[in-house]
Amino acid sequence: MRLLLVEGDEMIAETVLAALRRAGYTMDWAQDGRAAELSLANGVYDLVLLDLALLRRDGLGVLGAYRKNGGDAPVMILTTRDAVDDRIRGLDAGADDYLMKPFDLDELAAHVRALLGRRTGQKHPVYSHGELSLDPAAHEATKNGVVLNLVPREFALLRALLEEPSRVFRRSDLEEKLYGWGEEVGSNAIEVHVHSLRRKIGAEEIVTVRGVGYRLKRIG
Repeated sequence: MRLLLVEGDEMIAETVLAALRRAGYTMDWAQDGRAAELSLANGVYDLVLLDLALLRRDGLGVLGAYRKNGGDAPVMILTTRDAVDDRIRGLDAGADDYLMKPFDLDELAAHVRALLGRRTGQKHPVYSHGELSLDPAAHEATKNGVVLNLVPREFALLRALLEEPSRVFRRSDLEEKLYGWGEEVGSNAIEVHVHSLRRKIGAEEIVTVRGVGYRLKRIG
């Protein structure tokens, strides 16, 4: 899943980006309000983490414009503003959740899981295909009930495949799923991740469609 962090403080941003990438999310970062508006116009995000104290346009203005233009991704406000009136304004503008700074990274991850689960209509969505199963909330993947020891990119790759098990993913599709803006992507990065994941789940689980890309094996 792809998340947008809108945060003016570079140190906070780097910490949050690293934590959520470790949790298997693909992260993009906008550092000011105008950059956030341009990013949100793409309509590709599953969730937005929004600071209120931004340059070029404040967070509430970004949020209000996003909702007015039909943006429907969950928005979690991250802020130091603790006044009740500020929280009310944020919720009235269309925020779905509110987390005060400084926050614990595990608590942040729990809020993210809850919002994403609410959006899918399930408290804890679990993806399964044949012998494979992946639980995003627990950050756990299994095969035949045995836990797989996956690094974050492998976990994100398996999740992408399990979310759309009949889809053939091009390399560019998977790069978009696994990497955020500004992250360096090697020319053979996807091939390396697929090879590594095959070693852990079984080579037969991921099929190469020659000249196109990759998909999960068909069941039945």
